[in-house]
Amino acid sequence: MKIAVLIKQVPDTETQIASKISGNQISEAGIKWIVSPFDEHALEEALRIKEKHQAEVVAISLGPDRVQEALRTAYALGVDRVVHIKDDSYNVLDIFYTANVLAAYLKQENPDIIFTGNIAIDSQSSMVPTMVAQLLNIPSVIQAIKVEMINNKIKITREIEGGIADVEVDMPVLITATKKLNEPKYPPLKGILAAKKKTINVVQVNTLGISVPKIEILGLEPPPPRPPGRIIDGASPEEKAKELVRLLKEEAKVI
Repeated sequence: MKIAVLIKQVPDTETQIASKISGNQISEAGIKWIVSPFDEHALEEALRIKEKHQAEVVAISLGPDRVQEALRTAYALGVDRVVHIKDDSYNVLDIFYTANVLAAYLKQENPDIIFTGNIAIDSQSSMVPTMVAQLLNIPSVIQAIKVEMINNKIKITREIEGGIADVEVDMPVLITATKKLNEPKYPPLKGILAAKKKTINVVQVNTLGISVPKIEILGLEPPPPRPPGRIIDGASPEEKAKELVRLLKEEAKVI
């Protein structure tokens, strides 16, 4: 059995970023890059299945050279192979292009299970996994909180609005992981050291036969500064409420 894990490298939300905008790009100086947290749960689940069912686990990431750091992390955790789909012009906003590139490569791997995070914390998009499944013509089960292998089928418990649902599917299948699925392990020091020496298979994106991206970023600019707060005068709460209503109606014109 082969399990593919799609991992995305994203900026660490706890990092103090002092980036500068230059035309249609943001300077990456000072940004700390990490594996998207939901993808960590996808990796953990794939490795747990590997332990029980002797599966091969391959981690795949799309982007520029820096994504190899995320792939080294996957190596340190215990995956068997990693693949870097190299694209120096990668644009996180072009989800259709991203899905087509990933699907094109996955057709070569032909995995039995594809794991990925439920959402990417940089773009806050959860559409790419389902699009990949559609392009591969395989079922997708999103928001998994439990995964079990039963007689060559996969039983998945997933979150739905107002409760949970149990789904049983044949392989191949794509599954997205939530934070409730498991508790990811930290990569051990021995694994980190070993990962530095392991080979990363680099696939040039232009060899996959996918058309150029459809979305082009023409420019970026910071949001306008927030206006200062305003204190509403009044001798009593009632008077302040009346003044607030007047301002909303006459100045802000929202009521």
